[in-house]
Amino acid sequence: MPIPPPIPPDDPWTDLDRPTPSFPGPRPATPAALHAWARTWLGVSVPDAALLPGHQAPFDYLCHAFFEDREPRDCVVWANRGGGKTFLAALATVLDLVFKPGIEIRILAGSLEQAGRMHAYLRAMFAHEELARLVRGRITDRRVQLDNGSGCELLAQSQTSVRGVRVQKLRCDEVELFDERLWDAAQLTTREKRCGDVLVPGSIECLSTMHLPYGIMHRLVHDPARRLFRWGVVDVLGTCGPRHACDACPLEPECAGRAKRRDASGAHAGHLSVDDAIRLKTRVGRTTWESEMLCQRPRRTDCVLPEFDARTHVVHGPPPGCQSGRPGWTWIGGMDFGIRSPTVVLWACVDSRGVMTVVDERVVRDEPLRAHVEAIRSSSWPELRWLGVDPAGHGRALQTGASDVEALTRAGLAVRAVRRPRRDGLDLIRARLRPATGAPRIFFHRRCARLIESLERYHYPPERPESVEPVKDGADHAVDALRYMVLGLDGAHRAACASYLGRREP
Repeated sequence: MPIPPPIPPDDPWTDLDRPTPSFPGPRPATPAALHAWARTWLGVSVPDAALLPGHQAPFDYLCHAFFEDREPRDCVVWANRGGGKTFLAALATVLDLVFKPGIEIRILAGSLEQAGRMHAYLRAMFAHEELARLVRGRITDRRVQLDNGSGCELLAQSQTSVRGVRVQKLRCDEVELFDERLWDAAQLTTREKRCGDVLVPGSIECLSTMHLPYGIMHRLVHDPARRLFRWGVVDVLGTCGPRHACDACPLEPECAGRAKRRDASGAHAGHLSVDDAIRLKTRVGRTTWESEMLCQRPRRTDCVLPEFDARTHVVHGPPPGCQSGRPGWTWIGGMDFGIRSPTVVLWACVDSRGVMTVVDERVVRDEPLRAHVEAIRSSSWPELRWLGVDPAGHGRALQTGASDVEALTRAGLAVRAVRRPRRDGLDLIRARLRPATGAPRIFFHRRCARLIESLERYHYPPERPESVEPVKDGADHAVDALRYMVLGLDGAHRAACASYLGRREP
């Protein structure tokens, strides 16, 4: 996002009050004054109206970052590539440094190159004559210091640079690329401080696209303790003149004429030209466009079960008529044993056509097998006809001399433990998620939150594209319970999975 020269003092204003002509003037007290300050002194006009339902305007993030009374203070920016995230974080940093004396800010980026982009924006902004007068000494490759005692420094991607840091704000750029251990260490870096007449709570801001359904960003956007700001390519489109007819525009499916209506309303346009956006769309596939430019969902290139789509497979209630005792319905279960790792138990009903609906889950760690047996037997769901389990459960425990399968059987539970390779069970799940013909044959009630998350996150190692073994990072437990259940139901005759595209096995 290039920085234009400052707007001359006699620039006509139509929708905002003229700010004070003396630099930097009083601290902006309202969103309108904040927008006016950025436009007057830096020539920057930030889009202040989101175009898509459920999205926020980039200016909403800038207001949240500047006005310290917005809650919760920690926030996440999920935006498209080229959506101005890094530029806006730099602009927010300039505003903090100028108007909050003594504040300390650190920038932690996912790569050295990304950190360099942020620093380049800061240098360019402080190169403006008025801002340059505020700088103490010279701007180094890593630090900006102002005469009012405020400062900003770039941190390296290392434990040493993060540990021991005590600042008011940590801005994390492209957090999707962070090392998990470094991200954990970064959570303890902030402290509140009174900066001039402003009390600045310690806060962390995370800015990134979302590449992976199992990465840091995937967790952050669902974290209720952090304020989410989300925008995509449509929200940052520039002025859409009469040259682009909506009915013939490649962006019409996403934009639906919203950019033209924004122009007519006088709302501030974005920085990305319509022509550039059209060119970008023609260069990439639908999956990349939807994940990295529209911010609809993470890319699922390395997912084990890309056939799963929450919009299709997640339901809000059990199928009608599945009550206990109704003819044609079968109740079954699946179980993945665990001690330090969680034990997962699933309940499902199967109708007369063989369509399965998983209606409930139990995910508990550090409990003995008898506790899980009691939970199954005392469940409010109908009695299970059988429980699909890991064939390894036939192994005898050293202390008791009995196996988990024997313990389940003695407790009165019918057990099915079908011994098949992992990929066979996964193929059977895929065949139910997306059959070669007809509608899906498996659904999941929304209360099965851990299973649904696991279906989205279960992935192959992205750094080893030749691997056919999924990563065991926690998402495997619930999927394994589902796999044992599906094997128990369909394993007698292996389904042909012609619909599975991109199979990773040789």
